[in-house]
Amino acid sequence: MTLPNYEIFALRYATMPKRTRRENFITHDPHDELMPMDYFVWLIRGEGRTIMVDTGFNAEQAKQRGRTLTRCPVGSLALLGIAPEDVQDVVITHLHYDHAGNIDLLPNAKFHIQDGEMDYACGRHMCQGLFRHAYNIEDVVALVRRVYADRVVFHDGRETLCPGIELMKIGGHTKGLQSLRVHTARGWVVLASDASHYYENMEKPSPFPIVFHLGEMLEGYGILRDAADSPQHIVPGPDPMVRERYPFHGDPANDIVALHLPPKG
Repeated sequence: MTLPNYEIFALRYATMPKRTRRENFITHDPHDELMPMDYFVWLIRGEGRTIMVDTGFNAEQAKQRGRTLTRCPVGSLALLGIAPEDVQDVVITHLHYDHAGNIDLLPNAKFHIQDGEMDYACGRHMCQGLFRHAYNIEDVVALVRRVYADRVVFHDGRETLCPGIELMKIGGHTKGLQSLRVHTARGWVVLASDASHYYENMEKPSPFPIVFHLGEMLEGYGILRDAADSPQHIVPGPDPMVRERYPFHGDPANDIVALHLPPKG
């Protein structure tokens, strides 16, 4: 069976320029220099499909959490010629505030999430402020409403979303975090999302310090490597290096990079 080749775009919508290195690793990092964080959503298209991966956060959450929002992540789809109504499926990698806002702006989409993530966001662990801090209750409630509107598809483990696109439950960072494996013209590309925030989290290895299950997070690095055609086929979540390693799609001012193309250099 010949698999389709999809295009994948990373769209930057926000940034946190003054974050430091010691905030990004669970083990002690003695360096004081800055290690900024960028915020992305991703768009997969091909074979008549338009699939959004995560939906970002809104201006209210940006203000509350001290992030610099540069544009609406859903509105930025227009730079690719895509209207919100065109999005058929949305994969929510996990329900943290920076991945699951704005779903009310996608009127026709089905939302795909792991069972474990909904259990986590609505269950006993949210009695602990340490775990619930990264969630926004309104985002969780909005997705629950769509469950009752028959617009949520639940997954459990590793499943094929459609030919050439696989969902992979990783866990670790949250109870039900999922990454994606996408077939492109350059091979299998893995969208890690927050299974690895930065390239360096995997390379050290030293996970990002917001963790539900440390063992799963470390084991997840192996799952990502096995699923990708090479280390150069793994794309971490909010690492600014993504914009340095991959070519811009169209005007660089649009802040969209093409992940289906080989890294620069």
